[in-house]
Amino acid sequence: MMEIQARFAQFGPVMQLAFVPKDIGAALRFWTQTMGVGPFFKFPHVAYEHFAYEGQTRDADFSVLTGYWGEMQIELIEQHNAAPSTYTKWLAADHDGLHHVCIAVDSVDAVRAHAARAGARIVQDMRMGGLETIYVDSDGGPAPYVEFAQVPPQFAGLFDMMRGAALGWDGTDPVRMIGG
Repeated sequence: MMEIQARFAQFGPVMQLAFVPKDIGAALRFWTQTMGVGPFFKFPHVAYEHFAYEGQTRDADFSVLTGYWGEMQIELIEQHNAAPSTYTKWLAADHDGLHHVCIAVDSVDAVRAHAARAGARIVQDMRMGGLETIYVDSDGGPAPYVEFAQVPPQFAGLFDMMRGAALGWDGTDPVRMIGG
């Protein structure tokens, strides 16, 4: 599988590092105070139109905090319920740290087809407002999952706004709400 995984780079560069921390407050303090990354934009209780884990539709309730470190998006994920997901599996295994890397792609369907040919397992699948993402099991890599995201134009504009807010950020107002 490792040889096959390297071929996922053909879809583009990593644009996001994502973490599912045991302590979301401590993680946020690390990124904002120690690293100087921010501001973070909080999307509380994200409502996906479709969320499936291991092929089964699930009702996962989670919030996402997103900030930028230069061009790199940093994502912190906090799940609020015990619905099966890559996030609850991660925490149940007592992990803390990098959960996944994300590659923005033109077509999630192309990645699905590639994963099927490669024998790679898709473990999580989500859709919301034109945004479609899949998580592929990295088979023991340094991050357990690789996320592929097909990002519609309205999300690209939102990402541009967040990236712009990070330019010259002075440390004030480290968490800003989006929705909710």
